[in-house]
Amino acid sequence: MRITGRTRLAGIMGSPVSHSRSPALHNFWLDEYGVDGVYVPLAVAPDRLETALRALPALGFRGCNLTIPHKQAALAIVDSVEPMARRIGAINTVVVTADGKLTASNTDVFGFRENLRDCAPDWNAHAGPAVVLGAGGAARAIVAALIQEGVSEIRLVNRTSARAQAIAEDLADAKSAISVAAWAKRAALLEGAGIVVNTTSLGMTGEPDLGLDLAALPKTAVVADIVYVPLDTTLLTTARTRGNRVVDGLGMLLHQGRPGFEAWFGTPPRVTRELRASVLTTLSAAR
Repeated sequence: MRITGRTRLAGIMGSPVSHSRSPALHNFWLDEYGVDGVYVPLAVAPDRLETALRALPALGFRGCNLTIPHKQAALAIVDSVEPMARRIGAINTVVVTADGKLTASNTDVFGFRENLRDCAPDWNAHAGPAVVLGAGGAARAIVAALIQEGVSEIRLVNRTSARAQAIAEDLADAKSAISVAAWAKRAALLEGAGIVVNTTSLGMTGEPDLGLDLAALPKTAVVADIVYVPLDTTLLTTARTRGNRVVDGLGMLLHQGRPGFEAWFGTPPRVTRELRASVLTTLSAAR
């Protein structure tokens, strides 16, 4: 990496931010494409978020990503927000425009969709209902992506039904029926499904297992998990063994970085095996 007077700057704001794999992702691309740029972690406390975001133009930054706990709070700070990100209620990518304004989007929708297309290109949005487990920020983005893809029925289940109901109301769409069910009924909801997506932290290293019985799930259905530590969760291992196509969580992480990188550094990046291997190395080293 070479720093010059014309080096383009971007980074990620979070509190904490040391866990983020975005620096490994973006700096891999910067090296791969020979871009005079650098992407840095920015530890920003919640009470300093507005100051930090407003400082981006003055410091010469092209923009930044946002991670926990800033994705919702930043909505009230930036100058403009893409309509879908506004509906989701969270942003993760900020771009500084030529006149110093801050524009924001949620690229998790793009990341989930592109990862699904990569890993399950034969998946059909009309193959059956989608079952989404969880009701956090990732669930909101994934429900939005499924609506965009044309899934006509989405079954949403969460340990706290009120949070799932809020998603159903906020993302209500005339073309997609969103229903909410109790957590105890999650296995029964799999009957006839075309895709099931775990958006919870269950199954992540150090967390309890998801505990989902797949007996009712058609073997033609796609099974996706946004967890990527471990890469092969119990859910994915079980689904693969019974013959289902599986989609791991690392690809979503990699693909969601593409729009921001192109906006900040001017080069459309690709997700490759070499990139996956490089980021996986950082995950292994952190265990």
